[in-house]
Amino acid sequence: MKNPFSSTRIFLGEMVGELQKASWPTKTELRDYTIVVVLAGILLGAFTSISDFALINFVDLFTKLVS
Repeated sequence: MKNPFSSTRIFLGEMVGELQKASWPTKTELRDYTIVVVLAGILLGAFTSISDFALINFVDLFTKLVS
């Protein structure tokens, strides 16, 4: 029977080795990417809100005209 702690230790060691090989962003890159993501989220949220508001008003107007 294989020792589960041995395989866990091997896994963690390999994981640390792979993470050290990765290229990590600099602080400036990280800040710039964060700003882009936040602005994109705000723009997408505003577009969704405006579209939803316009569609609700259109449907309300249309149902008032029909009835």
